[in-house]
This record gives sequence, structure tokens and C-alpha cells, in this order.
Amino acid sequence: MTPKIICLAALTAMMVTACTGESSERSLGPACRDGLAAGNQELKDAKARGLSGAVGWTKAASLLAAAKLQQQFEEYQNCVVKVREARGYIREL
Repeated sequence: MTPKIICLAALTAMMVTACTGESSERSLGPACRDGLAAGNQELKDAKARGLSGAVGWTKAASLLAAAKLQQQFEEYQNCVVKVREARGYIREL
């Protein structure tokens, strides 16, 4: 194979991989959005019940804020991870 063909094959493979990764990242968008809504509601409910755990509230609120920022930058995988962590702290309250 000539160097030109090898280069063209490599570029094609990279483009296909990049496109595939982008679509899978976008598919996490609804999970990010729904998780943020659920996490914020759970945190609000926990505060309304007067459950102790200011440290847990602070950690959960910080993670939800960071997840919201990740959502705005379309970093949905990171958003979903932060939402899961936040909801874990809320369940511990």
C-alpha cells in the first residue's frame, strides 16, 4: 500500500470514530437533563423535610451545579456522573 492510501484510510477511520463518539455523547443529553431535574427536586424535598446533613446538602448542591455547567457545555457524560454522585449524597441524608 502506498503512503497516500494508508494516510487516507487513517483519516477515514478517525472521522468515523469521531462521529460515532459525538452521537453517543448526545444520547446522554436526556439522562443529564432528567437526572438534574430529579436531583434538584430530591435535594429540595430533603431540605423541606428538615433532614440534618448540611455537609451532604452542600456536596449535593455543588455537584448539581457542576453538572448543570457540564450540560451547558454539552459534556453529558460528565454531567451524568456528577448527577449520580449528587443523588447518592441526597439518599444518605
